[in-house]
Amino acid sequence: MKRYSAFAIAREALRGHIGWERAWRSPEPKAQYDVVIVGAGGHGLATAYYLGKNFGITNVAVLEKGWLGGGNTGRNTTIIRSNYLQDPSAAIYEKARSLYETLSQELNYNIMFSPRGVLMLAQTEHEVRGYRRTAHANSLQGVKTEFVSPDRVKELCPIISLEGPRYPVLGALWQARAGTARHDAVAWGYARACSDMGMDIIQKCEVTGIRTEGGKVSGVTTTRGDIGCGKLGIVVAGHSGVVAEMAGFRLPIESVALQALVSEPIKPCMDVVVMANTVHGYMSQSDKGEMVIGGGADGFNNYTQRGSFHHVEETVRALVETFPIISRLKMLRQWGGIVDMTGDRSPIISKTPVENCFINCGWGTGGFKAIPGSGWAMAELMAKGASPLADGFEMHRFREGRFVDESVAAGVAH
Repeated sequence: MKRYSAFAIAREALRGHIGWERAWRSPEPKAQYDVVIVGAGGHGLATAYYLGKNFGITNVAVLEKGWLGGGNTGRNTTIIRSNYLQDPSAAIYEKARSLYETLSQELNYNIMFSPRGVLMLAQTEHEVRGYRRTAHANSLQGVKTEFVSPDRVKELCPIISLEGPRYPVLGALWQARAGTARHDAVAWGYARACSDMGMDIIQKCEVTGIRTEGGKVSGVTTTRGDIGCGKLGIVVAGHSGVVAEMAGFRLPIESVALQALVSEPIKPCMDVVVMANTVHGYMSQSDKGEMVIGGGADGFNNYTQRGSFHHVEETVRALVETFPIISRLKMLRQWGGIVDMTGDRSPIISKTPVENCFINCGWGTGGFKAIPGSGWAMAELMAKGASPLADGFEMHRFREGRFVDESVAAGVAH
């Protein structure tokens, strides 16, 4: 793999840009691999990358039914933070955030990580108490956050209105080292590194069945033929329940559409991320000037990847109250992603009832921020049979009543 650099750009400019190679190979699938990962989104590609980097396992295939990064990885609002209440959550999200900081250098691919900071607004007395509690918990966990006053909120985000007509801003939980990254670039960077290790990334290869022998996984059936494997990782987000049923077990998740939109581009006016959970809206400004806006998930189970007008109306109405300056903007585009929600709004990183079959799912509306940490934990679990980062996220915790409850702690699990 040729390294990207300023010198490479200058050299190719002089040569008419004829020397650039494809970022990753598109091979035909082999008959057998040591590991097959189903799902070439951020989490699946990160799992494959850390299997190779940390454990030297490179006879790996990553299968994707569509195109690489075409699922939730390319359909989110790019927020990265780690200020969660529960210890297992804070550990894996902080691992992810810290890996994001140096990921561009590690992958030799600019993921455009921007540690611009995230403000989580407290607009009720209940939220004030909750975020103060989270700040104390984060201090014990080694995650640097602080609860700030309304004046400090205004200083960090001058366009905000503190006196909202329904809910005034009473303060905020502030994480200065949180931020955003380019979602597509994260998938592309991991894919390029995996391909360079000799792994096969196979697109347009839908898994239609999972083969087992004596309760142990032996391979998968796909639209491009049967593929054998020693170990299988299922990392397919909103379709996790569908693929799990192919293996003969059920998951405690439900799939719903989560929507987002962007405005027309405007001049820079906001250099932080603001989340307003009481009115359920969050916003940041992209490098192109678009206001990136996210809102709520549908109230019914579905597998659509499109938006709906009532959610757009609810979200925009709430954010216009908080940011009156955006009231005259036009919507440029909207989209939806299929998110997989657990009862406690925390993920599942676990062995399954089928031997050598592993599952990584249930990230709900907060999967993008966890990609490096999730891949690190899943790779360790698959390679060694256990991972400290995955402790507490086993699928049988629901049967045993050991919840990692972030839904109550955060109000909304973004």
